[in-house]
Amino acid sequence: MHWKQLVDPFDNITLSALAALLPILFVFWALLVKKMKGYQASLLATALAIPIAVFIYQMPAKLALLSTAHGILYGIFPICWIMITAVFLFNVTVKSGRFEIIKQFMASITPDRRLQALLIAFSFGSFLEGTAGFGSPVAITAAMLVGLGFDPLYAAGLCLIANTAPVAFGSIGIPVTVASQVTGIPEMAISQMVGRTLPFLSMLLPFYLVVLMAGCRKAMEVLPAILVSGLSFAFFQWFTSNFLGPTLPDIIAGVCSIVSLLVLLRYWKPKTIWRFPHEPAVAASNETPHSTKTIIKAWVPFMVLTVFVIVWGLKPVKSFLDSISLLSFPIPGLHNAIMLPEGDKLLPQVFKFNFLSAAGTAILFAAMVGVWLLGLSVKDGWKIFIQTLAQLKIPIITIAAVLGFAYILNNSGITGTLSKVLSNTGVLFPFFAPVLGWLGVFVTGSDTSSNALFCHTQKTTAVSIGVDPVITVSANISGGVVGKMISPSSIAVAAAAGSMIGKESNLLRFTIKHSFIMLLFISMMTLAQAYWLKWIVP
Repeated sequence: MHWKQLVDPFDNITLSALAALLPILFVFWALLVKKMKGYQASLLATALAIPIAVFIYQMPAKLALLSTAHGILYGIFPICWIMITAVFLFNVTVKSGRFEIIKQFMASITPDRRLQALLIAFSFGSFLEGTAGFGSPVAITAAMLVGLGFDPLYAAGLCLIANTAPVAFGSIGIPVTVASQVTGIPEMAISQMVGRTLPFLSMLLPFYLVVLMAGCRKAMEVLPAILVSGLSFAFFQWFTSNFLGPTLPDIIAGVCSIVSLLVLLRYWKPKTIWRFPHEPAVAASNETPHSTKTIIKAWVPFMVLTVFVIVWGLKPVKSFLDSISLLSFPIPGLHNAIMLPEGDKLLPQVFKFNFLSAAGTAILFAAMVGVWLLGLSVKDGWKIFIQTLAQLKIPIITIAAVLGFAYILNNSGITGTLSKVLSNTGVLFPFFAPVLGWLGVFVTGSDTSSNALFCHTQKTTAVSIGVDPVITVSANISGGVVGKMISPSSIAVAAAAGSMIGKESNLLRFTIKHSFIMLLFISMMTLAQAYWLKWIVP
């Protein structure tokens, strides 16, 4: 017995769309207007979505509850698992005292907060996105910036915004791979198209970040650094995505951006050192500089992290680890119980517990090696891990609730309603194609999941209006990247790492305007590519 999804339960797409928007609008209202804590908003949004699914979309209550439970499971593993291990790694570095050395080293490169943000939030964060993804870049870089002395709101907010540049090619290019699998469009063509859109955003993002921190005039003072950081990243993002494929753009572009900025800072320094208004001026340091060996040892956990996540991302390694540890089972009562509106496909509902091959486990092993190399005992490491779990108990509840919310919206047909509304916009659909990707990432917190949801719709709608489907499928990916900064799950991770637990509403208010500005930019680019800049399509 199967239940068939409804996308227009009122037989009036306008009324159906209003019903579908209710739980999503509630999230914005709860966080922006009522200023609820993240876990409260997420739990209430889920509680609202379930009766809408049952009473309006006629979804059996059993399927609604099982869908929510499946989402909660996915939220706990692998999403929360990545957040826990990333913060654990950072806490190990702090408890060992080595992060003080890292702080002094960063200050020796530049005590300027503008340049530290470019190095860590933008360049290093992009590198981490390319290797691990799934929230780890924001968790690690936000914690690092707070540890360096950044205002927590700016640390978390800047890392969320900076994370837009690399998301499309995150976790060894998996968003592009999934888009290709869903649509049948060659992976290389999608990679090339995304690589001809996002570099324009990547090129502007460092300037945008510094203006957000310090204002336009102060941004102009470090224009050489901004140009070197943004242009080097954008060039290598374009080059690798167009000639090497989707697996390496973030890794190569992130490394090249870091190296280019470090080389510049050897020969150029800003005339004035900018700090946050509440910070004291930088005093001349009387501390003896640390030896190269000491500095390297302090960075060891992050070096080990880099090695582990790269190795874990290799297909042969991942396949081997899955072969000895993967536990995969269909969700009883839910697997293949939901039929898509077209009536030709059942939704598989399988939970995969790939403990060894998960990115979070790679980070855990890196942290364990860090415990040993930094001279901590096993008892110390275990104590830090327990403290990390206690520190993150509220974000864990938030993320679990957010993913339960995402799964009930997807399985009930609510997201399908919104997809149908946007696909009915005719010749204007290329403008709204990125909005669909943005919506998918807002709901699920993942560009990969958004592509799995909407890329087939992107392709079929484009074909029906005579537009090259490569444009709209790629727009789903590109639009999704700017939805990441306001996704409740991303905000929960950033708040946890940035010492802002319970202040998720502040983070959403910080990022939401910038998400809409960047979404408009990408929508205008997609519309131009569809009708006037056709030569840019691979």
